[in-house]
Amino acid sequence: MAVETSRFRELFGSFPTSVAIVTALDDQQEPRGFTCNALTAVSAEPPLLSVCVDKRSQTLPALVHSGAFVVHILAEGAQEASEVFAGKSEHKFAGRRWKPSKTAKGAPVLTDIALAYAECTVVQPVEAGDHWIYIARVDGVEVFPRRPLLYHRRSYSIWSPDGQLTTAG
Repeated sequence: MAVETSRFRELFGSFPTSVAIVTALDDQQEPRGFTCNALTAVSAEPPLLSVCVDKRSQTLPALVHSGAFVVHILAEGAQEASEVFAGKSEHKFAGRRWKPSKTAKGAPVLTDIALAYAECTVVQPVEAGDHWIYIARVDGVEVFPRRPLLYHRRSYSIWSPDGQLTTAG
C-alpha cells in the first residue's frame, strides 16, 4: 500500500535540494514559469536533463506548445522569485527583467536570479502519475559566479564554498 501524500512530501522535504524556475512561452507568446526542485541530469552524451511538471501546472500548456524551456538554477537572493513562481499568479513576470532564449524558442531567460541556466528542447515527455516528466536536450548553458539557493523542509538557505549554510532571506 502506498504512503499518504503528506508523508511522501515529508520524505522528499527531508533532504536539501537546489531550487529552479522553469520558463517557456505559451501559444500567445506570453511568458510562463514555475518553481521546480524535481530536476536531474539524465545523460552527458548527449546532454539531457529532466524536469517534472505537475499536470495542473499553468505552465504545462506552454511547454506542450513550445517544446522548449529554460531551467534556471537559482542563486542567493532569488527566494522571492522562487515563492512567486511557486504560486498561481498570472503575473509572475510583472516587473521582472528577462531576455528571450536564442535556442529555446524565445523562452524567458532570467539572468538576474540564476546561478546557472540551461536552454532546452524537449526530446520526450513521459506521463508519470500526477506529473509529466520532460526529458530535454540541453542546447545552451550559462553559469555565473554566485552562491546557490537551497531548499530544505520549507526553508531556504545559502550554501557557501566553505561548506557553511546560512539562512536565506
